[in-house]
Amino acid sequence: MPLLNELAIVRLIISGCRHRRIMSLFRLYARVLGQLGSDLRVGIMLALANIALAIAAFAEPILFGRIIDLLSSAQATREPVSFGNLMPLIIAWVGFGLFTIGAGVLVALYADRLSHRRRLAVMACYFEHVLELPLAFHTSTHSGRVLKVMLEGSNGMAWLWLGFFREHFAAFVALVILLPLTVFLNWRLGLLLVVLVAVFAVLTAVVLRKTETLQGSVESYHSSLAEHASDALGNVPVIQSFTRVEAETRALHGIIHQLLQAQNPVLSWWALASVATRASATITVTAIFLVGTWLHLNGLASIGQIVSFMSIATMLIGRLEQAVSFTNQLFMQAPKMREFFSILDTAPAVHDRPNAKVIDRFVGRVAFESVSFSYDGRRPAVLDVSFTAEPGETVALVGATGSGKSTTLGLLHRAFDPQSGCIRIDGDDIRDIALSSLRRNIGVVFQEPMLFARSIRENLQVGQPDATDAQMIEALERAQASEFIVRQTEGLDTIIGERGRSLSGGERQRLSIARALLKDPPVLILDEATSALDAATERKLQLALDEVMRGRTTFVIAHRLATVRNADRILVFDQGRIIETGTFDELVAKGGRFAELARAQFMVEEERPRTRIRASEVAQT
Repeated sequence: MPLLNELAIVRLIISGCRHRRIMSLFRLYARVLGQLGSDLRVGIMLALANIALAIAAFAEPILFGRIIDLLSSAQATREPVSFGNLMPLIIAWVGFGLFTIGAGVLVALYADRLSHRRRLAVMACYFEHVLELPLAFHTSTHSGRVLKVMLEGSNGMAWLWLGFFREHFAAFVALVILLPLTVFLNWRLGLLLVVLVAVFAVLTAVVLRKTETLQGSVESYHSSLAEHASDALGNVPVIQSFTRVEAETRALHGIIHQLLQAQNPVLSWWALASVATRASATITVTAIFLVGTWLHLNGLASIGQIVSFMSIATMLIGRLEQAVSFTNQLFMQAPKMREFFSILDTAPAVHDRPNAKVIDRFVGRVAFESVSFSYDGRRPAVLDVSFTAEPGETVALVGATGSGKSTTLGLLHRAFDPQSGCIRIDGDDIRDIALSSLRRNIGVVFQEPMLFARSIRENLQVGQPDATDAQMIEALERAQASEFIVRQTEGLDTIIGERGRSLSGGERQRLSIARALLKDPPVLILDEATSALDAATERKLQLALDEVMRGRTTFVIAHRLATVRNADRILVFDQGRIIETGTFDELVAKGGRFAELARAQFMVEEERPRTRIRASEVAQT
């Protein structure tokens, strides 16, 4: 088992060496092989089978040469050779040939299965990893690029695994290990083969060096192409409305033109390498024949050795072509692999601590203790925020856009963690609570509905996977969404399109509210939950929300101050700080920042000679 132990150690080293600097082709290739995971044993068996195939492929021409030598020596001495004398060599020669055929079929079959199985496994691992990455990553990285990297990266790895276990490993064994052994058959012919292979390897290295940087730029254009196409397809209504079809198409053609300009020099270099490969075939066979003939005439090589070396040379030419094809493909796939591993190496900013608590259901007491957070490390988005929300209490967060409201509540459900201070729920630091447990207990209705291109039923089941139809209908009724469900021809099974585009803005928002209600969390976050609703629907929904919020700790972000009229407490944010706190009436009476917001929003007439707004007048408005 030493080989198994060595490969396990290599795999461990590969998985630990995760960094962002550009990896060499061979290290990159080794890392791809390190992704075999649970199929490592199968991979080892296939590698051993490849070694056996390489040996068998070399044994065939050597045995055939021995047979030719026996026949030619018998002819020269005019001594008959019995079939019995030839039989052991013939049986061995045929046996190696049959073994090569049978083992080759089995290797190809299992290599195919391993390749497809690992491709899907790596894709699933990448998908799960990306979903766990911080929002900052998704904000700065285009979703089209992320999808492209997943598909092309996993497909590229599948090709490398398949090629490695089908033929490339056997080719490298033949070239690196068995080729030097030909020197022991006939050192002159063997040395000639080694020199020819070395010259070819140098030429290949030159091509690699010339094209490595160029191929990196080619891949960047591929990423730009995917991002541009994804952007355009995601904004078709805007493109059509602003008559941008021609402009967007022209921009796409511009990227394609740049891509081709970058790709053509690479293709030219590899065309040169391909020509060199074909030329090497003719040169190698001709050289072996001419040198072998001269050696035979001078008594330095037998006819059998010439025949063996001709066969070995032919086989090596095929191996060389495989090696060049592999190197070419590896080179072409390398930028995709680097992108794949670059994203895979991105560490989630939020993760479970060791021995994180699993809590079935929170009571709902939330406390922010001197919490500060910055996206860029320079300008604080939240600064020294402290407040407490008791179970069942409704706390509203108001303030100008960019004042830190959404960031504060993003910290509550750990979209990111604070740089200082801590947030506690029921006395526990939320970083000591398992992420799945924390988020299961917190329901969020985002400002953007964020619906899936699936059925209404599947969108609702995001909130509660085992919800019954009756529970879903009840949640829809409480969210004032039942009437538009009735209008759908397929009811709950209606597909709502990408991001719910078949629904109106108000319908999408009500569906997202129903999804959160179905989750029935002890802590609820409403981030501008009614912003997309008309006034009549908003009033009805507000009554439903008042009922739903009873008995659970609720945080409401709202720009329309009338929607937070009945909040138990209002926190007024400005530049990441809480500058005022109190009830609606108290804050209006103070005449501070909240009163200014109220005055501007409710449009108090300038001619009314007052510096303050009475809360009763605001409510009437």
